Amino acid sequence: MEPPGQRPVILTDREEAGRRLAERLAKYRDDRPTVVALPRGGVPVALEVARALDAPLDILIVRKIGAPGNPEYGLGAVAEDGTIVMDELRIREAGYSRADLDPVVAEELAEIGRRAAIYRAGRAPLPLADRTVILIDDGVATGVTVRAAVSAVRRHHPRRIVLAFGVSPPETYATLRPLVDDLVVLLVPRMFFAVGEWYRDFHPVEDAEVLRDLGRAPGRDSHRAR
Repeated sequence: MEPPGQRPVILTDREEAGRRLAERLAKYRDDRPTVVALPRGGVPVALEVARALDAPLDILIVRKIGAPGNPEYGLGAVAEDGTIVMDELRIREAGYSRADLDPVVAEELAEIGRRAAIYRAGRAPLPLADRTVILIDDGVATGVTVRAAVSAVRRHHPRRIVLAFGVSPPETYATLRPLVDDLVVLLVPRMFFAVGEWYRDFHPVEDAEVLRDLGRAPGRDSHRAR
């Protein structure tokens, strides 16, 4: 958490966030963890962690479910295995029913399929059963996409789940902490408006950057037999 009355230092970029998180996550190196990034912004962060821990890097694609006609107003999230987490209170307050969101869910699942085909290129996801899974993003706001990601990972029966982010508002930190075995966040500012305000360089991560970083990660095959 930030010191009382002091604004936290802004992160230079996602790579710096990854290096600083790697220092905090070094205690898990002997567990031979699997690092899982939330694309797109989580991938460059996770690459630095995977390199530092000599851990395999994989992805878990999760998409926000926005309100019909207002995609930025998040009402839930869906993961690539079909796991759905909804914010029932926001849905009711916005005057929608679950059926109203079915077309949005279908659209997001289609986008997940498109991204999975590009990022995985036919490779199967890494096994997560009985593994320490370190789930990484550049930052969180409401945390609804992360909740969907945690639910999806838990279905694989990992040994433990660790969340790691560059930045999170305090209320989201408090909501997520009981859901996992460990939560590591570099910045938890009291005044929070968006993840990007805490990075000097917060450029949009495109598919090409995701593919480049996945290609630079420690080899997948060398870790399968561990």
